[in-house]
Amino acid sequence: MKRLGLAIALVLAAPAAADDKMPPAPYAYVQLESPVQEAAARALMDTLRCVQCQGQSIADSDAQIAGDLRNQVRLRIKAGEQPEAIRAWLIERYGDYVSFEPILNSRTWPLFAAPLVMLLFAGFVLRRRFAKGQG
Repeated sequence: MKRLGLAIALVLAAPAAADDKMPPAPYAYVQLESPVQEAAARALMDTLRCVQCQGQSIADSDAQIAGDLRNQVRLRIKAGEQPEAIRAWLIERYGDYVSFEPILNSRTWPLFAAPLVMLLFAGFVLRRRFAKGQG
C-alpha cells in the first residue's frame, strides 16, 4: 500500500519537477532600445511558429522556448543581421515548420501543387458529368 502511495505521489509531482529553473533570456520579454530594430524583430517574430505550442507565433507564446527564440531574434537583429538570414538559420535548426511562411523547395512543392491538381481534377469530373447529361 505504501508503494502505491509513493507511486501516486511521484506521478503527481512529475510536472512540478519538469518546470524550468532557469531565468528567462534577457531579451525574451524586453524590447530593443532602437524602435526600428524592435519593429523588425517584432515583424519577424510574428511569422515564426513556436515549436512547442505549434499554433502560436513566438511573439504570442508564453512557452520557455518561445522566449528563448525571441531573445535570439532580438540579439541577432541588434547585431545587424537581416531578418531573412535569421529565418534561414531558424529553418536550418528547427525545420520548415518553424516558419508560418513556407518556402517552395523540393520537399514542399507538392503542397503548392496539390490545390491546382485538385481543381483541375474537379473541373474534369464536372465537365464529363455535364457532358453526359446533355448527350
